[in-house]
Amino acid sequence: MNISTVADLLYHFPSRYEDFSDVIEIVSAKKQLGQNVCVQGEITEIGSTHTFKKFINIVELTIQDNSGKIKALWFNQPFLLKSLKEGSFVCLAGKVALGKEDIYLSNPIHEIINQDVENNELTHTGRIIPIYSETRGVTSRWLRYIIKPILTILENQIPESLPNDILKKYKFLHINEAIWQVHFPESFEFADAAKARFSFEELFLIQLSVLKEKSRLMLKKAPAFPMNAELMKQFTDSLPFQLTDSQKKCAFAILKDLEKPVPMSRLLQGDVGSGKTVVATMAGLNVIKNKAQVAFMAPTEILAKQHFKTITKLLKDFDVSIGLITSKSYRICNPSASSGQENNFEVSRKSLLGDLENGQIDILIGTHSLIQKGVEFKNLGFAIVDEQHRFGVDQRAKLFESSKLTPHLLSMTATPIPRTLALTVYGDLDVSLISEMPKDRKKIKTVIVEPSERSKAYEFIEKEVKQGKGVFVICPKIENRNQKIENRINETTTASTNFIPQNYDIKSLSSLAIINDVKAVKEEYERLSKDIFPDLRITMLHGKMKAQEKERIMLDFAKGEIDILVSTSVVEVGVDVPRATIMMIEGAERFGLSQLHQFRGRVGRSDAQSYCFLFTTSPDQLNRKRLKAMVELDNGFKLAEKDLEIRGPGSLYGSQQWGIPDFAMEGLFNIFLVEKTRTTAKELLEKDPELKDYPILKEKLKNLEKRIHFE
Repeated sequence: MNISTVADLLYHFPSRYEDFSDVIEIVSAKKQLGQNVCVQGEITEIGSTHTFKKFINIVELTIQDNSGKIKALWFNQPFLLKSLKEGSFVCLAGKVALGKEDIYLSNPIHEIINQDVENNELTHTGRIIPIYSETRGVTSRWLRYIIKPILTILENQIPESLPNDILKKYKFLHINEAIWQVHFPESFEFADAAKARFSFEELFLIQLSVLKEKSRLMLKKAPAFPMNAELMKQFTDSLPFQLTDSQKKCAFAILKDLEKPVPMSRLLQGDVGSGKTVVATMAGLNVIKNKAQVAFMAPTEILAKQHFKTITKLLKDFDVSIGLITSKSYRICNPSASSGQENNFEVSRKSLLGDLENGQIDILIGTHSLIQKGVEFKNLGFAIVDEQHRFGVDQRAKLFESSKLTPHLLSMTATPIPRTLALTVYGDLDVSLISEMPKDRKKIKTVIVEPSERSKAYEFIEKEVKQGKGVFVICPKIENRNQKIENRINETTTASTNFIPQNYDIKSLSSLAIINDVKAVKEEYERLSKDIFPDLRITMLHGKMKAQEKERIMLDFAKGEIDILVSTSVVEVGVDVPRATIMMIEGAERFGLSQLHQFRGRVGRSDAQSYCFLFTTSPDQLNRKRLKAMVELDNGFKLAEKDLEIRGPGSLYGSQQWGIPDFAMEGLFNIFLVEKTRTTAKELLEKDPELKDYPILKEKLKNLEKRIHFE
């Protein structure tokens, strides 16, 4: 659980609360069937039995108060007999259930009441109790048991990190009170006040971090590249299409940044197919003609090779030497080659790296291979990182190690980023947005396909293929889960849920059952080939294949030698096949909206009408809501906002991966909170850039920067 210090433990905040503060009489509790109740009384009977068939142990207890008696049953918890004894007073909190003979409490939380202690404060019942994220052997009960005495020992000893004027201005609880109230709140109002303080604090620290990073960058020196307006006009005139107004604005902003002697750090956002690569190439050409080199980093080999092909075509008339480096491929395109010589050819790694170090390669395109040992630029002036969220900060930093001056950085992404996230996680970057699509593109028609409508969809797909169109089929995974998981599901789901132990995770059990039903690439490939489209040419593609094999399959598909390509999400980014007009997604509910939108963007890359079929069997209303949003919205940025609204930032952007607490992730819903933390951080840094007057805050900021990782 990544808890290794007392501080980690205290900052392992509850994920939710159960309200057991209203202790009622047993006679009233028995009338609240199916509801959670809290009762107190004396144990009059206790014992245990086993079920005849399943050999499940049942502990049975009866408690009594002035109003009556009620039974409590626990399944597979025989250890309770050691702590619960006749004559003891207990508080029980749990669901009222109806048995064969009588009403009982099912698997209630229990707590022994010490009647010798006056005002005995309860921990697990009789109050608002915290429920934490758990793991095997670490339950919420155990966490409450361990955290409460620590808070008592540390009373008023936790140092306050937020400046006093901020506490007063926003009327925040002091750290010592906030940490108590977040774990053991007196009321839900106090719990909310504590959460508000910690949400602010975490986002405030992130804002301090990104703004300090931006300030550090502004102190560095970068090469200045004056804009060659005549060259830029020649480049745009050479294109077989017109740039959109949005592309022109973004290109101008980037070119103006490149003129400054401080390093540009800009994020270029653009929907799938909006033309980000052209804008980046235009800026790269200006840098090259100012006698500097350009690095272009892509997340996959397929995408790196595609960029090499695209940029070679875009710059064919501009005497630019272009290199490609991946784990196994080294290539140079040199338009100034002597007459009769091939100008696009394979070379050895040693030869390519030698040319790079001598400055004979103007732009080097590659994967992670760009930052491997031995890759040295003579004069790197500009780095372009495509799908930048797929590279860690350290990986991006390695690009700049060999440079005397700090190169300018352009990050590109087709993954739409909501405004709140852009102001926090990407707060050190200036953001440019390509908001238009090329004029000749038709809107992709998106349809949710129910199980009963499959045959109609298949008929339509076959007609399209017979007209020479290509079809993508996306499945969530390569092959089905092994028999062990199937057995585990079968064994457990046959048992009555009444007899599953209290700490067993039913949710994860049902998700396993769902996973088991998900289409697998290999199975889907066989099913489509044999049963649905036996006369069509069908091939599969997945991440476990070798790069050369993947590339060959994509080339065959692009040329029309394959009709249907069954694939995993390996095709999500960058694959450009204009003849493909149908995107068919199996188990569509298992993907996020942004990822579905990325898949959809793999078709509709010509003037032909394209379609996206979302196949689903899920009855879940949340999933339905998301898929309906895909049908209604074709703008990636609106979809990202919708996804944030429906799923929440924690699950959308992975709080576990980033190391951001859930409270702070929830704060990303709130644009006012994000703007408030940013403004407050700016004001503080203007007053005290090094945080000399705030040593505790400075230390906390250091710890955050070690813990947090925006990748």
